[in-house]
Amino acid sequence: MENGFMGKLTEVLGNFATKVNSFRYIMVIKNAFASLIPVIITGAFGTLFSAMVFDNENGLARIKALSFLAELKPISSAVSYVTLSFLTIYAVFLIGIELARLNNVKGIFPGIVAVMSYLSVNPFVYEYVNADNITVIAENVLAKQYTDTKGLFLGMFVAIASIELYCWLGRQERLKLKMPDTVPTNVSESFSALFPTILTVAIIATAGFVIKAVTGMYAYDIIYNIVQRPLEGIVQGLPGILLLMFIAQVFWVIGIHGNQMVKPVREPLLLAAIAVNTEAFEAGKEIPNIITMPFWDMYMSMGGSGVTIGLLIAILLVSKREDMREITKLSLAPGIFNINEPVIFGMPIMLNPILAIPFIATPLITGTIGYVATSLGFAAKAVVMVPWPMPPIVNAYLATAGDIGAVVTQIICIIVSILIYLPFVKVSNKAAIKNA
Repeated sequence: MENGFMGKLTEVLGNFATKVNSFRYIMVIKNAFASLIPVIITGAFGTLFSAMVFDNENGLARIKALSFLAELKPISSAVSYVTLSFLTIYAVFLIGIELARLNNVKGIFPGIVAVMSYLSVNPFVYEYVNADNITVIAENVLAKQYTDTKGLFLGMFVAIASIELYCWLGRQERLKLKMPDTVPTNVSESFSALFPTILTVAIIATAGFVIKAVTGMYAYDIIYNIVQRPLEGIVQGLPGILLLMFIAQVFWVIGIHGNQMVKPVREPLLLAAIAVNTEAFEAGKEIPNIITMPFWDMYMSMGGSGVTIGLLIAILLVSKREDMREITKLSLAPGIFNINEPVIFGMPIMLNPILAIPFIATPLITGTIGYVATSLGFAAKAVVMVPWPMPPIVNAYLATAGDIGAVVTQIICIIVSILIYLPFVKVSNKAAIKNA
């Protein structure tokens, strides 16, 4: 009966996962945001150097002999600015290239078409109130909210719509300019893209104009307030992030890469959240977001999905099964760097009812501990995007720009994970003896 139910569940979820992963826009978004991670990490390390090296109050520059370092702070500030403040532009560019590639249109030019289309729906006039309480109108400028993370969802929509339109127009023979064979191939291809480019940007710009004329709001305002902000609110709440983690863990248990399944939702929201925190930290403002991509890694994924660093330590402490101990020895080194496929598929945790329970439950509990500790101010909010293979303890220290409370909280989470896994490892011992 149990095998029948598990078999049926595996089949249903497996079919669902296959359909989701084969959906073209999901693939495009996942690939684009995977390419963006170095950009975010570069910006984050710019902020880290600003705070820990060039700052004359908290960094190395406060030491008299190293005070000259404060003069170098504009370098790290520039690195943060050109990465995090233009994240939407980079995302639109990459989505354009990825989607065009799926439509068998090669090269980087579709990325430029996507960026032009996105810029065409945003205003180039910015109103602000200056220090004298006078309203100033700045023309021919692009406000920061259209280029940083706040514009991500509109950027994704426009990039997808514009490139689908561009590729469709590119397939229309009547729109292709035929050049003589003597004309170089690259020049000929450029002229072939002329009419599709003009029409695509004109149509998207017209759509943006109509939206503003009909609603009185720019497309950015509509998408951000109706789609992006509510989603951010859900994920920034503890129930939302726990639900996302629960879904990922269930897919892992049936043998499907759980992180890949939740990536299209997780990446735009959590990467945007850490980018906002980084910018706020750089500007000396209050840090707004508790839940970010580093939060996921620091408190819900130590040693890899399921916080399996706790399982490995529990096995070394109490397991009497040689097979589990041997797999643990092989998995310990990669586990330190948060790579745990050897544990999931070798132990195995996949389709293993005994270990599946703590595997699903542990990150939900440790995530709750991390959230409560951060909410109470015991642990600092993450402000630096660190690479996910960064070992536990080190990643908490770097992600929070040197906060000891976050390190202590992570150590508590690891201890809790060991305590959760311990009884299930003991049950595995008894099961092995019974089956012997």
